[in-house]
Amino acid sequence: MLEHGGRLRRAAHEYGIPLEAWLDLSTGISPFGWPVPDIPSAAWRRLPEDDDGLAEAARAYYEAPQLLPVAGSQAAIQALPWLRATSHVGIIAPGYAEHAHAWQRAGHHVKTLAARELLANIGAWDVLVLIHPNNPGGDRFAVEELLMAHAELAARGGWLVVDEAFMDVAPQQSLCRYTDRAGLVVLRSAGKFFGLAGARAGFVCASPALLESLQEQLGPWALSGPARYVLRQALTDRAWQASARVRLLRTSERLAVLLARHGLAPAAGCGLFQWCRHDTAARMHRALAERGILTRLFDGPPSLRFGLPPDEAAFERLDQALAEVLR
Repeated sequence: MLEHGGRLRRAAHEYGIPLEAWLDLSTGISPFGWPVPDIPSAAWRRLPEDDDGLAEAARAYYEAPQLLPVAGSQAAIQALPWLRATSHVGIIAPGYAEHAHAWQRAGHHVKTLAARELLANIGAWDVLVLIHPNNPGGDRFAVEELLMAHAELAARGGWLVVDEAFMDVAPQQSLCRYTDRAGLVVLRSAGKFFGLAGARAGFVCASPALLESLQEQLGPWALSGPARYVLRQALTDRAWQASARVRLLRTSERLAVLLARHGLAPAAGCGLFQWCRHDTAARMHRALAERGILTRLFDGPPSLRFGLPPDEAAFERLDQALAEVLR
């Protein structure tokens, strides 16, 4: 399997530092997660039911005409390639590597390129996969630009797949409201913004015909009853969502300032992480890990992604560690 952030137990074993002593900045998951309430016992004892109000709550939150709850957007990333005949697929790079991995495994012809190269050669693709905002590259796109790209692809039976896992901080830039158009697929994750990564929950917004095919591919009970119970409430908690967006943006901006002060001005970022390119990224990753701070290392290009420190003590710890590592 591909490498991902969040492998904290492995890092604790490798560096000989107890699990509870780590500051984990290796993911883009909010450290200020939605406060999960007690879960009713019935949610554990009954099979999940589709008519529990979750789909309605999600459609209202994402402003999507139709959607399908899935076991994290990862489930859709793995399943979507099997719904098409062999295709020429252009995928944004650098980006979440599971996209290319999934389309290649399903036998498609895949090229990973920078976003501008992909969009400048729309005619080369049957399927175009973008991440908005990009993880880790930070690329952003105008809604109009993406809709034009979709129209060109859809005119010949193509798809535009947009992974919006980090979109919740800036929902006005989302394409979800346009997904009644054939060939436009938007993936959303509940794990990042809501801090519910352990629930393994996400949504696919697309046309009814495509969602029906995807549901057939995934089978019944994609989401557990407890996950459905929690999500339904989180998606309707508008007061919490509004305050979380403000808090995440302020924390991310503070992180960017801290990194720049140490000569690591971020090349990109969003409300949930900052991304720094540096020739010695691998060395810095190890040096920070030796101090109990886990970051996400990327090889191409050499870079580190920093998730958000959760509190004042974490900011001070990162500040001190960077001073030691970069002096």
